[in-house]
Amino acid sequence: MTPPTPRARLLQLLDRDDAGVDLAEAALLVAGDEYPGLDPRPYLDRLDGFSDRVAARLRGGPDPVAAIAALNAVLFEEERFGPNQKDYYDPRNSFLNEVLDRRMGIPITLSLLYIDVARRAGLSAAGVGLPGHFVAALLSPGRVHYIDAFDGGRLLTEEECAEKVANVFGGKMALTPDHLRPIGPRAILVRLLTNLKNIYVESRSYAKAHAVIDKLAMLRPEAWTEVRDRGLVLYQMRRYRPALRDLESYLTHAPDASDRPDVAKLKDIIARRLNESA
Repeated sequence: MTPPTPRARLLQLLDRDDAGVDLAEAALLVAGDEYPGLDPRPYLDRLDGFSDRVAARLRGGPDPVAAIAALNAVLFEEERFGPNQKDYYDPRNSFLNEVLDRRMGIPITLSLLYIDVARRAGLSAAGVGLPGHFVAALLSPGRVHYIDAFDGGRLLTEEECAEKVANVFGGKMALTPDHLRPIGPRAILVRLLTNLKNIYVESRSYAKAHAVIDKLAMLRPEAWTEVRDRGLVLYQMRRYRPALRDLESYLTHAPDASDRPDVAKLKDIIARRLNESA
């Protein structure tokens, strides 16, 4: 029997409530197309080892301040994880196996690492998708503790989160309460994949972009823009028949989209090419 593909295994894993999704395993399955034959188990065992060391420091109970200190000590002082500021847009920064092997990443993958180790240690943790930046959050009754894993686990106030957003956008975007709302594994994976999608489309790595967008369409079945973008990438790959299917599906399900005329024009071009080659 042929073993299931990473995509099929990811689909299986996501067929449960968000709270039951193993974030690290899902992230490693996301890397499966880029790294054929990748075995998540050794990496998950490594994360279990980190969480055991964190839990050993918290025998007195999961006080948030003590928990942050324990996580920071294990991940940033002992294991020396840190930001890859030199090659920020290197795709390897978005793959958890590479982050674990190279001990460096970008805000979302370092936050993902932080969240996963915290959860394995029995702590309540989530992500916070600030515009232009991503942070981790430890949750305690009535309070959210914001942690910048890209800055060595620095504890942030809401005002400091707002300052980060203002710095990224030159003061042209204001932080809203929605931006500070904790998010779960699916939303974290969407943000991770969207980063990769942008990198691959920008570099015209269309086959890799297709694999990423296909997962985004799977995670966000209501987001027909992902189906459109998959069609556009398939067109660039000269896979005209599946491209036509995706663009037709987008036009059917997004009747009020502002880009309908452009998409319809491209759909007609593809249909003519297929007719001419028949």
